[in-house]
Amino acid sequence: MYDLHLTAEQLEFRDTLRDFVEREVRPATLHPDRLEPFEKPLLTDILVQASQMGLRALALSEEAGGAGADGLTSCIVLEELAAGDVDVAVALGQTAALGHTLFDQLMTPAQRSRFLPEFMSDDNYHLAFAGHDPEAGIGWSYHRPLDVDSGVEPVAKKQSNGDWVINGTVSFVANAPIAKLFAVQVRTDSKKTGMNGLSTLLVPRDAPGLTVRDPMKAVGETRPDGEQVIRWHHGTGAGVEFKDCRVPADHLLGTEGQCPFAGGAQAARNVPQLAAINLGLGRAAYDTAVDYAKMRRQGARYIIGHQAIGIRIADCAIKLEIARNMIWKAAWIADHPEAVADRSVSDLPLHTMARVFTAAAVHEITLDAAECFGAMAVMRDMPLQKYVHDGMVFLHSETGDNAAKLPIAEAVAGYERPLAA
Repeated sequence: MYDLHLTAEQLEFRDTLRDFVEREVRPATLHPDRLEPFEKPLLTDILVQASQMGLRALALSEEAGGAGADGLTSCIVLEELAAGDVDVAVALGQTAALGHTLFDQLMTPAQRSRFLPEFMSDDNYHLAFAGHDPEAGIGWSYHRPLDVDSGVEPVAKKQSNGDWVINGTVSFVANAPIAKLFAVQVRTDSKKTGMNGLSTLLVPRDAPGLTVRDPMKAVGETRPDGEQVIRWHHGTGAGVEFKDCRVPADHLLGTEGQCPFAGGAQAARNVPQLAAINLGLGRAAYDTAVDYAKMRRQGARYIIGHQAIGIRIADCAIKLEIARNMIWKAAWIADHPEAVADRSVSDLPLHTMARVFTAAAVHEITLDAAECFGAMAVMRDMPLQKYVHDGMVFLHSETGDNAAKLPIAEAVAGYERPLAA
């Protein structure tokens, strides 16, 4: 089992990030002028500073020039960063996780020598995955065939010289507005369905025929059908279009017709990190409520001495500790799969369980923290209204709501759904 005594390196990571958040991130994130408007653009200056600290390459191996952080260390760092700003943490977490997957695991030596130097030398170089997450949206069909065919991936056709030409659109790609390299999931075999017949191509942002749409606004956008759209995601993202986008043959990632992201290993490592970002949000709400309860007086004493407030804060502390233990355990197991193989730990999807529990717990924590402020919590220049909104986004995201519990139930029952025809 993982050791609750953090290493000297992990403690240094945590303390450095905590100091950075207090000095640089919180003042910018919680300034009333930023809290008041609905639109809260990504803090690009903070993103650059965090990149200069090496966080983009946090999980990248030391041989490739990164910090070589394991899953547990990444969770510790992302929790601290998210306690300052969730969007910056999500954007950096996406690049760090994808960077480890691409450069350390999937790229050929030639591809690595082509893209890695640019990634390491440019603090604004981020990564994006334009494709269908095989674990997303798998709920709501309990004991029914599993349909993993999104039907919306772009189509790539091989030319006579071996190059690829991509056409199509991906409606939303996390990190698209800041990404300089895309791993694009494309349909290369029209005769196959689902994850079969999908390939992944590396597409630089400056590739002719690639267009990144404007980032979705917080509120006010109108779809062609007249429906009002509200942004319902953290970080930054936008749609990506491909029109006769030509990609060299040697930009194929892995084997043609076999999507390297189809397995569950990536999710087992990445999902706990997203849960850790959610945990950082919950801690920020909790810390804010504790600070306020220690300074606000009512009835001749500070309100933290009132039973009703004390119970709420105690509940928050309990949920944070339980969630952190679940996340750390899931992250450690992802780095040590032999613990499952020798039956030291359960073979249930603990990463999904950690994500689901944390989403529900942090939602409750933000609401309890807001209750400590009374009517002040709904004011737009106060941080609690943002924390409550951010917690709801995590709770109702595609793999954070009740739909994600269904695969857990299937794992308990030992049931595996067949693929849809």
